Amino acid sequence: MRLNRRLFLGTLTASVTAPMVMAQSRPRVVVVGGGAGGATVARYLAKDSDGTLDIVLIEPSRTYYTCFFSNLYLGGFRTFESLGHTYGKLASEYGINVVHDYAVGVDRDAKTVALASGGSLPYDRLVLSPGIDFVEGSVPGWSIASQNAMPHAYKGGSQTQLLHAQLTAMPEGGTFAMVAPPNPYRCPPGPYERISMVAHHLKNNNPTAKILLIDPKEKFSKQGLFEEGWGKHFAGMITRIGPDMGAGAIEVRPDTMEIVVDGEVEKVDVCNVIPAQRAGNIAALAGVTTEGGWAPVHPDSMASKADENIYVLGDSSAQGDMPKSGFSANSQAKVAANHIRGALTGSRVFPAKYSNTCWSLITTDDGVKVGASYEPTAEKIASVESFVSQTGEDAALRKTTYEESIGWYSGITADMFG
Repeated sequence: MRLNRRLFLGTLTASVTAPMVMAQSRPRVVVVGGGAGGATVARYLAKDSDGTLDIVLIEPSRTYYTCFFSNLYLGGFRTFESLGHTYGKLASEYGINVVHDYAVGVDRDAKTVALASGGSLPYDRLVLSPGIDFVEGSVPGWSIASQNAMPHAYKGGSQTQLLHAQLTAMPEGGTFAMVAPPNPYRCPPGPYERISMVAHHLKNNNPTAKILLIDPKEKFSKQGLFEEGWGKHFAGMITRIGPDMGAGAIEVRPDTMEIVVDGEVEKVDVCNVIPAQRAGNIAALAGVTTEGGWAPVHPDSMASKADENIYVLGDSSAQGDMPKSGFSANSQAKVAANHIRGALTGSRVFPAKYSNTCWSLITTDDGVKVGASYEPTAEKIASVESFVSQTGEDAALRKTTYEESIGWYSGITADMFG
């Protein structure tokens, strides 16, 4: 099937999908979600299959803004535009059919994906990499309808811009509040890097402002590193309320910009609510999630335990020890691509190995990291070797760690989008 300009641009309509269904000749892999997992698996399948596979990538956004590194935009270390990436090279250089539409259903018996525009796409293998959605009601008083008043900014794009605008418009001496999420959630150090970046911004622009961190967890990723940095760079600015101080009994009031913690009402100027999370909705619609909201996968392939023809990558998957991160999704995508290509073309399948690193910036040139390598076991993807930055490291090492993260961002986005 030849891909015309209309399909490359992703302006798919019901009239266009019909000949696509009829004209299928090569094995087709449909990928839902164009982020670190989806874009990577589509690119690797396309570049390694020598044209033997038909790759379709379904992603509603024409410009994808990464959630990872969006905190650095809040802190003033990156522009918003630097977080945006397009799909032109995946279409023009790799022959991937990029469809800008929403996947709204999966018929596992017929092996088709329904599109919001009205068409459907058949598949031989389906990859779901839709990221996260939120658990309604997990923060009393907050819902998706409240996200303009109290943004989550935990999906890249307009929410990040909104939180940035609210932060910069804070009155002198005002209060920024965050409601951190319960485990498990996307990017374990992410909320705490965000607190660091907000503190950096306020120290330089609104030094009498205060930050209130309401956290339902007893401990969090890189806690010693963050708390050391907050004490050193932002002394007296950040107050963390943990579960022992009432963070488990919280309510938000978006209309009046109030937070109720253990019965005490606190008026705030900005409130960043990061709710409990679950797999992206299409995973549930496909019937591959459990009551916990995540999609269990086989550790050696990322194939769904509910359906061998479906693979689930990144944040949506329940796979074991790997954190939900862009690096993890990218690593899992390469394993899945190798496995899918082997199943459909008979090519060699290599043993699965995974890796992850999460970098965080505390303030200028003060970067820290945590990471591990992983291998599949019978039960899960298991950590086999790990590392983490140490408290008390010298400034030169911290600067090197930050510079390493900048190189990684350039590398992973090139790996995703070509």
